[in-house]
Amino acid sequence: MALLGVHTSVAGGLELAFDRGESLGCEAIQIFTRNQLQWHGAEISLAESEGFFRRWRKSSIREVVAHASYLLNLAGARELRAKSVDALVREIRRCDALGINLLVLHPGSPRGEKNEGEGLELLGDALQQVLGATEESRVRLLLETMAGSGNTLGGNLEHFAAVLDLLEDHPRIGVCLDTCHLLAAGYEFRTPATYEHLMRAVGKAVGTDRVGCWHLNDSLTPRGSRRDRHTHVGEGEIGTAPFGFVLQDDRWKDTPCILETPKDGPGDGGNLAVLRKMAGG
Repeated sequence: MALLGVHTSVAGGLELAFDRGESLGCEAIQIFTRNQLQWHGAEISLAESEGFFRRWRKSSIREVVAHASYLLNLAGARELRAKSVDALVREIRRCDALGINLLVLHPGSPRGEKNEGEGLELLGDALQQVLGATEESRVRLLLETMAGSGNTLGGNLEHFAAVLDLLEDHPRIGVCLDTCHLLAAGYEFRTPATYEHLMRAVGKAVGTDRVGCWHLNDSLTPRGSRRDRHTHVGEGEIGTAPFGFVLQDDRWKDTPCILETPKDGPGDGGNLAVLRKMAGG
């Protein structure tokens, strides 16, 4: 079965994320390893690394996923790309120090300065630099599917296929599928047949073995809106049934499925309860 979890705060110390995840009965958690609204973060000390590892080993959490800063734009203008490459290399090294092997990041956007094809080439080149600077790392970079607003990359599965071609199918590149983003980008998966159709499209574009994580959230806006508006499970355009398709799919056995819904209203506990019901648990 998939590993259900939430994005948890690391306020007060990285190791406290495990307490917060366990209090909700999570099997996986997602964290920011540093302040995601700042470019620079201190290196992980030996004490932090050991403390994190000890707490993880004692916990019931089976998988930890890190999410890179939203500031990164590997397809942006030259100076921004250079800062993003440097920040991502540092982020990978932080993950290595903590024993985290999955790092989710947004593909970025050329922001009108380049066309889509040129943006993908910039993204591929930036990732090549990052991979070259971290050859010793085991961290897999999971490019997240996006809603596709403006000229943001990642709103089309073919974008990921193009990046893999540019990187010659590098084994450390994977994908994170986000349910809200997929619907907003125009993909249909709300019936068993359309879900299987989408999975075939994923398999053709990147291979389902490259899907290292799911983000589970409902969408406030309709299919094809190109707007990224998360809401509580079952309270948006997706409904509840499609989450069952994901969670009961043997292809995602032991794959982290991370809740990314608002913290108000039913909160993480309420949303997890719905997901567990859809999973048959």
